[in-house]
Amino acid sequence: MNKKQTRREFGATALATAFASTMPAPFVWAAEKKYDPGASDTEIKIGQTVPHSGPGSLYGVLGRVGEAYFQMLNEKGGINGRKVKFFTMDDAYSAPKCVEATRRLVEQEEVLALYGSLGTAPQTAVHKYLNSKGVPQLLLNTGASKWNDPKNFKWTMAGLPLYPTEARILARHVVSVKPNAKIGILYQNDDFGRDFLGPFKKVLADAGGTAKVIMEQTYDLTEPTIDSQIINLSKSGADAFYNISTGKASSQSIRKVAELGWKPLHLLSAGSTGRSILAAAGLENATGIVAIRYAKEVGVPRFEKDPDVMAFEELRKKYLPNVDPDNTIAFAGYGQVASMAEILRRCGDELTRANVLKQATMLAGFHSPYFLDGVNFSYTPEDYTPMKTLYISIFNGKDWDISDKPVTE
Repeated sequence: MNKKQTRREFGATALATAFASTMPAPFVWAAEKKYDPGASDTEIKIGQTVPHSGPGSLYGVLGRVGEAYFQMLNEKGGINGRKVKFFTMDDAYSAPKCVEATRRLVEQEEVLALYGSLGTAPQTAVHKYLNSKGVPQLLLNTGASKWNDPKNFKWTMAGLPLYPTEARILARHVVSVKPNAKIGILYQNDDFGRDFLGPFKKVLADAGGTAKVIMEQTYDLTEPTIDSQIINLSKSGADAFYNISTGKASSQSIRKVAELGWKPLHLLSAGSTGRSILAAAGLENATGIVAIRYAKEVGVPRFEKDPDVMAFEELRKKYLPNVDPDNTIAFAGYGQVASMAEILRRCGDELTRANVLKQATMLAGFHSPYFLDGVNFSYTPEDYTPMKTLYISIFNGKDWDISDKPVTE
């Protein structure tokens, strides 16, 4: 006994030591919980930025679905006993607004991680910032090739098929079915558009055939219409049209092609094949469009009895009655938030940013409820390619005719 310690103090210390040593394992395990900002015994804070307003507001439903899904989970007890507090911030598809919203999420709300944020340009604006802070930037709604750089930017991971992969597969399809194609291209004038453009043209060049690009037209996201670009392409003599557009511009371009009576081999980027986008153009006007598919559809007979589609429909009816039942963007959001919830479940009681990243990089083999059969995540710690198996498909005016055999890179 220390001379400065009374008998009462010594007895209390000994009792406490004995008590701790005889406690069952769960007590010791619970004491080893690890938390970073945004996590505690009762709560997990998660953030996101998407355009709830502005020209890209069609994608705001991603955030509303995330809110609904986490509300559903919270009502059932949360994730590993913790409630999720989810912040979906409006960035209006603007880089400066994205920076402002992201800084607020990290520095004021102190979220554990971000997931499902949208847009190559806005996310590029916060790419270095989030990596410098060590904040996971996961399941991005962009397939830019830059997100697959675990050596230099290990905290950032895409959630869509990488654009170069998609572009190369579409280019090979053109060479296969129309080897003498004269191709006109419309592309969004930013990193998104250029990430599709370069790999597509390289495949054409490497093929050594006579398929070639004869005209390129660009557009900015803020332009109210792209009619003039489509008119120029239709007059160019092109018999194939590679349409690298998003949202409203996709709907406008599909509709304008039909109005002009132009009938090229029409290739569309996968991110713009959502039923809401095609419906805005007129489903009949989208007949014959070729695109990559990797996901199921909602609002079509083929998948109406699919368990994952039925689960989404149950969520939609209860929490999002104002969202149309055929809103494929909403269903994509459902797949993403379910994947993020799986990452958090795998973290157990080690809710650190490093462990969130670790679990995300080990998601290979996980089947999102949004994916077609045979498509799974392919992430590894060394390769952040989200998925490598894709399908060629053709829109028949009502639904997508999906190829029997997937293409794997």
